[in-house]
Amino acid sequence: MKARPATDGPVLVVGFVGVTMAAIGEFQGDGSVVYVEEPDVVRKRGVRDQIDGVAFVRGLIEWEYHLTGKADEFFNAHPGLAPAAVVPAIEYATPFAARLAERYGLPGAGLGAAQILRDKALLRRVSAAAGIANPASVPVRGPADVLAFLRGRPGPVVLKPANRQASVGTRVIRDPAEVEAAWADCLVQDEGVFVPDRPMELSMLAEQYVEGPEYSVEMLVRDGGALFVNITGKQLFPGAHPVEMAHTVPAGIPQELADLLGAQTSRLVGAVGFRDGIVHCEWIVSDGVPYLVECAGRLPGGGILDTIQRAYPVELLRSYYAVLKGEDPPGELPRRAKCGAAVRFLAAGPGRVAAVHGVEAARQADGVFLAAVTVGPGHRFTGLHHSWDRAGIVMATADSSAEALRRAETAAGMVRIDIEGEE
Repeated sequence: MKARPATDGPVLVVGFVGVTMAAIGEFQGDGSVVYVEEPDVVRKRGVRDQIDGVAFVRGLIEWEYHLTGKADEFFNAHPGLAPAAVVPAIEYATPFAARLAERYGLPGAGLGAAQILRDKALLRRVSAAAGIANPASVPVRGPADVLAFLRGRPGPVVLKPANRQASVGTRVIRDPAEVEAAWADCLVQDEGVFVPDRPMELSMLAEQYVEGPEYSVEMLVRDGGALFVNITGKQLFPGAHPVEMAHTVPAGIPQELADLLGAQTSRLVGAVGFRDGIVHCEWIVSDGVPYLVECAGRLPGGGILDTIQRAYPVELLRSYYAVLKGEDPPGELPRRAKCGAAVRFLAAGPGRVAAVHGVEAARQADGVFLAAVTVGPGHRFTGLHHSWDRAGIVMATADSSAEALRRAETAAGMVRIDIEGEE
């Protein structure tokens, strides 16, 4: 791709992610970014207060971007905006951002690709047609459908939404007796302050449970080709809800498997017609075969971006913005990591938080560059159902990813969250 002429227009960042603001400020100039966020989310998260006085922020546009047709409406309402790029910052922003980039003539995923990636049922059909291995999957409308699917095959099944994020509404079912309760459990899909107040369409899938190690591939893509590839290793908390407990970067796997996962992700990029941006594709490897879990057309969450940037090192966030501006990434993108980095999440049992101890000690532990607890006294837990239920995070580096994970786990063990049971 030839670099596009520079523009004084702002970078439109669709979806507010507060934890990335410091990193964005390292390469975006004063007054160069306009956030686009849902009015309900702006209100519930106090977004205006968070961006007030931030040098690189030019403004905030409140817009119901979850809704169909809103990108074209935005384009017609802001014909002179001439943005330099449109960046989807969260999962639900990807179709809007892709369409808006098309309307402004900017690089982006492409609306068709973004819509496929946002719909897990559609992604299954498209990727399977391209020869990519997928678990058996069917749409379900109630417990009877789930029970029929479970009885029709050996082993557990996974009940999950086709249109959600962060493992919301996802559960592994191992026994037919669990189906009724599991269905009721998975219908609780409230993401609180992170989504608009209006309801989201309910769309559920029952899928074959695939046993094996889990990985994600983070790939920076320009014109449909890979510029940078990382493989992340994943571990889950025990229990019926598949919530991620740890990430290791790089994954520490044989090069042959890493190449296979990268090749399958490139194959998926081509299958959906993804053009420009980042994909975060999740896989389970069973008997040497990568099975597609899901794929997102945006930056990875869960601390993966930070660990990638430290392990290689690489300015991946800046490179992502550059690609969506039609520019070359800054410097040569590395092919191999130079050290290891890891994330270990914290969890707490059901009840009310009475006290939190040991956070400062965790911050001082070997290799730790972040230790944070997101709860305090009075916070109530109902159990670990999805990623938003995690209580904190520890991130560490070391010479290898295995040692980085050991350091992160050691530091996580220093943190104690006291829970009081409630009547």
